[in-house]
Amino acid sequence: MEKIRETVFLTRKEKAEGNECLRLHDDGNLVWLSSPALDSHKWILHGFSTRLGGVSTGETGTMNLSYPREENRDNVTENYRRIAAAIGFDPAKIVMSAQTHTVNIRQVEEDDIGSGFTKERSYANIDGLITNIPGAVLTVFSSDCVPLLIADPVHKAVGAAHSGWRGTVGDMAGYMLQEMKRAYGTSPEDVTAVLGPSICGNCYEIGPEVAEEFRSAYPSQWWPSLLREKENGKYLLDLWQACALNFARAGVLPQNIHKPDICTYCNPALLFSHRRQFGKQGNLGAFIAVREI
Repeated sequence: MEKIRETVFLTRKEKAEGNECLRLHDDGNLVWLSSPALDSHKWILHGFSTRLGGVSTGETGTMNLSYPREENRDNVTENYRRIAAAIGFDPAKIVMSAQTHTVNIRQVEEDDIGSGFTKERSYANIDGLITNIPGAVLTVFSSDCVPLLIADPVHKAVGAAHSGWRGTVGDMAGYMLQEMKRAYGTSPEDVTAVLGPSICGNCYEIGPEVAEEFRSAYPSQWWPSLLREKENGKYLLDLWQACALNFARAGVLPQNIHKPDICTYCNPALLFSHRRQFGKQGNLGAFIAVREI
């Protein structure tokens, strides 16, 4: 973990521009990430975990946040306590997604608080969560897929979603904004949208059948920015750009859409990667909550 700030590999474009899309926090043991764009919203708490600072061992070492991926549940529970203390929220108020690569979204209410952590979830097949309940900590998971965090400062509402290729081509970002408008009156023009650490467009190889899904879902003028064909007949897919385009066509202002600069695949010492670890890895967490007064 020594000099982790100096060793993190940023994507070439962001590093050359000197942008800080995600900010590293290192207390000498636990390392986590935040978005400067969301840090400016003092009415919310948020953060993204890394793989550093927990008590898990082996392939899930050390900050694994997935109970199903670890035999010792106490390790995972302790990891939640540690990341919660670092970011500043009560782990008992976590509300976990139940991810199955859908675009299903749940409006979180008081009764949902603790779901997945202090009590069983009463719902299934939920990849997106929204709320305006102070203290409810929306929690989604990833290990290459894109975690999305959304803040509406006008109505003091937040959202968190898991967007893999299926969720992205299905327009999870657009559905999140649609549901926040329905529930809270959210206007896309007011929203800050942040993409968390995930696999970059230089590393995410897909087959032609997935590429065709994206060609069907996006206008042809956008294809060059999303897909690059390789000599082996496969493609490189830029999920960051696809999610950003989803937010933009839903009405979020370009200056309020924040792509990450840290790739999960490029940073095995810092982040879990499903692709790099062949599915034998822990899960990262993305958290957002309306602060309690």
